[in-house]
Amino acid sequence: MQTAKRGACKGCGPEYQVNDEYIQRVLSHPMFSSEHCVPEEVYQQRLAICQACPKLQDGISCSVCGCIIPVAAKLKARGCPLPGGGLWGTADAE
Repeated sequence: MQTAKRGACKGCGPEYQVNDEYIQRVLSHPMFSSEHCVPEEVYQQRLAICQACPKLQDGISCSVCGCIIPVAAKLKARGCPLPGGGLWGTADAE
Protein backbone atom coordinates (compact mmCIF):
# COMPACT_ATOMS: atom_id res chain seq x y z
CA MET A 1 0.00 0.00 0.00
CA GLN A 2 1.33 3.43 -0.95
CA THR A 3 1.44 6.15 1.65
CA ALA A 4 0.56 9.72 0.79
CA LYS A 5 3.22 12.38 1.09
CA ARG A 6 2.57 15.01 3.71
CA GLY A 7 0.25 17.64 2.22
CA ALA A 8 -0.54 15.56 -0.87
CA CYS A 9 -4.09 14.64 -1.77
CA LYS A 10 -4.73 11.18 -0.38
CA GLY A 11 -6.95 10.21 -3.30
CA CYS A 12 -4.69 11.37 -6.13
CA GLY A 13 -1.57 9.84 -7.56
CA PRO A 14 1.41 11.84 -8.79
CA GLU A 15 0.01 11.87 -12.33
CA TYR A 16 -2.81 14.13 -11.10
CA GLN A 17 -0.73 16.79 -9.38
CA VAL A 18 -2.02 20.32 -9.92
CA ASN A 19 0.52 22.71 -11.42
CA ASP A 20 0.47 26.12 -13.11
CA GLU A 21 0.05 24.59 -16.57
CA TYR A 22 -3.02 22.65 -15.43
CA ILE A 23 -4.56 25.74 -13.79
CA GLN A 24 -4.01 27.83 -16.92
CA ARG A 25 -5.61 25.11 -19.05
CA VAL A 26 -8.67 25.07 -16.77
CA LEU A 27 -8.93 28.87 -16.72
CA SER A 28 -8.81 29.00 -20.53
CA HIS A 29 -12.10 27.07 -20.75
CA PRO A 30 -15.11 29.11 -22.03
CA MET A 31 -16.76 28.65 -18.64
CA PHE A 32 -14.32 31.26 -17.37
CA SER A 33 -15.62 33.99 -19.66
CA SER A 34 -16.08 37.41 -18.09
CA GLU A 35 -19.79 36.87 -17.45
CA HIS A 36 -19.02 34.06 -15.00
CA CYS A 37 -15.94 35.61 -13.40
CA VAL A 38 -15.30 38.26 -10.80
CA PRO A 39 -13.33 41.35 -11.87
CA GLU A 40 -9.53 41.01 -11.76
CA GLU A 41 -9.27 43.22 -8.66
CA VAL A 42 -11.70 40.98 -6.74
CA TYR A 43 -9.88 37.88 -7.97
CA GLN A 44 -6.56 39.22 -6.67
CA GLN A 45 -8.18 40.12 -3.32
CA ARG A 46 -9.58 36.61 -2.99
CA LEU A 47 -6.20 35.07 -3.77
CA ALA A 48 -4.52 37.28 -1.15
CA ILE A 49 -7.12 36.33 1.46
CA CYS A 50 -6.60 32.64 0.73
CA GLN A 51 -2.81 32.96 0.90
CA ALA A 52 -3.17 34.23 4.48
CA CYS A 53 -5.70 31.54 5.48
CA PRO A 54 -4.53 28.68 7.73
CA LYS A 55 -6.75 26.30 5.71
CA LEU A 56 -4.65 26.78 2.56
CA GLN A 57 -2.98 23.51 1.69
CA ASP A 58 0.25 23.36 -0.31
CA GLY A 59 -0.30 26.96 -1.41
CA ILE A 60 -3.00 25.95 -3.87
CA SER A 61 -5.99 24.11 -2.42
CA CYS A 62 -8.51 24.65 0.36
CA SER A 63 -8.53 21.99 3.05
CA VAL A 64 -12.15 22.86 3.92
CA CYS A 65 -13.73 22.15 0.52
CA GLY A 66 -10.85 20.74 -1.54
CA CYS A 67 -11.17 23.35 -4.29
CA ILE A 68 -8.22 24.65 -6.31
CA ILE A 69 -8.06 28.25 -5.11
CA PRO A 70 -6.93 29.95 -8.37
CA VAL A 71 -9.88 28.34 -10.13
CA ALA A 72 -12.61 28.77 -7.50
CA ALA A 73 -11.62 32.37 -6.71
CA LYS A 74 -12.34 33.37 -10.33
CA LEU A 75 -16.00 32.37 -10.27
CA LYS A 76 -18.79 34.72 -9.22
CA ALA A 77 -20.88 31.79 -8.05
CA ARG A 78 -18.25 30.61 -5.55
CA GLY A 79 -17.72 31.76 -2.02
CA CYS A 80 -15.23 31.02 0.70
CA PRO A 81 -16.33 27.74 2.35
CA LEU A 82 -15.27 28.58 5.89
CA PRO A 83 -18.13 28.22 8.35
CA GLY A 84 -19.64 31.47 9.54
CA GLY A 85 -19.83 33.23 6.18
CA GLY A 86 -16.35 32.73 4.82
CA LEU A 87 -13.56 35.21 4.30
CA TRP A 88 -14.42 36.56 0.85
CA GLY A 89 -17.47 38.51 1.95
CA THR A 90 -20.74 38.53 0.07
CA ALA A 91 -20.59 41.71 -2.01
CA ASP A 92 -17.19 41.19 -3.62
CA ALA A 93 -18.53 39.18 -6.57
CA GLU A 94 -20.73 41.99 -7.88
